[in-house]
Amino acid sequence: MGSTYWWMLLGMAIATYVPRMIPLTILDGKELPPIVSGVLRNIPYAVLGALIFPAILHIQDDILFGIIGAVTAFALAFIGLDVMFVVIGTIATLAVYSLF
Repeated sequence: MGSTYWWMLLGMAIATYVPRMIPLTILDGKELPPIVSGVLRNIPYAVLGALIFPAILHIQDDILFGIIGAVTAFALAFIGLDVMFVVIGTIATLAVYSLF
């Protein structure tokens, strides 16, 4: 392993750490406006949607498989379930659908 490997590893560590550290140091002890808190609270659902959408188009030969998964994920997220329950619920729905 050359020095290139270690420099790349250090760069990735910094790129991962800095975006997490900046909000903690800048916003320490400050309260965010309600609208900003609302947006930040919905980011996990937006990310989940961005991860699911490409799979809808290419998941299997049956496009209905992807559509059912997307509708299930959207419905579970819309009612306000935690992201983990949205993922588990969608997987369970598609597992049942694949049996038929």
